[in-house]
Amino acid sequence: MKKKGIKNRVTPWEVKGSVNYDKLVKEFGVERINEDLLNRIKKHTKELHFMLRRNIFFAHRDLHWLLDEYEKGNKFFLYTGCGPSGPIHLGHIGTWMFTKWLQETFDVELWFQFTDDEKFLFKKQSLEEIQQWMHENMLDVIALGFNPKKTHFIINTKHAHLLYPIAIRIAKKITFSMVKASFGLREDSNIGQLFYTSMQAAPAVLPSVLKNKNIPCLIPHAIDQDPHFRLTRDILPKLGYYKPASIQNMFLPPLTGVSGKMSSSENNGIFTTDTKEEVKNKINKYAFSGGQPTLEEHKLKGGDPEIDVSFQYLRMLLEEEDEKLNKIYENYKSGKLSTGELKKYTIEKINVFLEKHQKEREKAKKKIDDFVYKG
Repeated sequence: MKKKGIKNRVTPWEVKGSVNYDKLVKEFGVERINEDLLNRIKKHTKELHFMLRRNIFFAHRDLHWLLDEYEKGNKFFLYTGCGPSGPIHLGHIGTWMFTKWLQETFDVELWFQFTDDEKFLFKKQSLEEIQQWMHENMLDVIALGFNPKKTHFIINTKHAHLLYPIAIRIAKKITFSMVKASFGLREDSNIGQLFYTSMQAAPAVLPSVLKNKNIPCLIPHAIDQDPHFRLTRDILPKLGYYKPASIQNMFLPPLTGVSGKMSSSENNGIFTTDTKEEVKNKINKYAFSGGQPTLEEHKLKGGDPEIDVSFQYLRMLLEEEDEKLNKIYENYKSGKLSTGELKKYTIEKINVFLEKHQKEREKAKKKIDDFVYKG
């Protein structure tokens, strides 16, 4: 249900109100991932990632073409990234976990862009603060276990010598009216904001430029980032490059409800640095429940897992076993499983994940140099 007074809005910088994914598919012009495409992916991967099985990654652009190229022996590369302006939450992690699966399954390189310039241009933060967050964010990416030999960190301000020559060629093909229409920028927007999408487009062809041959690109990203890559796809063929393919995921909801998007800036999420006690308190106090007002009523009527945030965290990120998830769903819906028990299980799953992640995050402090591209 749309909340009164909140205008629904999905842009690369803001997600407000309820999210209608069917509407976004039509509005953005992406395609739903159907059974035929899933079966085709499965021919190469043997098993489908649970985020594909459950429709978490639900839409795409040109995945059929990408698989055509892959089957011809023209191996693609992956491109995704992070806008460093705050702590990493579980919503970020899901996209990157899936990206890691793609990297391992298809044995491909990943170019990971840190858009420190974007956050400086769009947020009221100093460049120094943003770069401190970038260092912290890098630790979280590395902690997930990406292969340093096949993963290249690109920092927009550090690697400007590589990105800028590509970006200005892209920028020359983009008009003010195109940017204004795509992102809702105004005449009082700073000129850096107008130019920025050219920098975000550049990694989609950087490996092709470096190797002097056309290489297909696949971009895994949350659906709100699609406007950047719509422009990218329009422009790159004019410069002689392939359109990048993409695959889009749904948002992990904020603690307070199943609509919208978990956010670092609004402090409405679970962060990778949270302690066990912080996780427990956040889930117990804030996680929106699909249960009934009383335990007796819950046992009689059952809960609604579709609107229960704890269940959605299990479905979208934490519980990979379909059989176990289905049992939780049925037990909660029938009233056999209480809200308190569901929250307890979710807390345990988050804390098991974070305990391992935080250990790897500490080790990552010595590994950053292995990931930052040396070109």
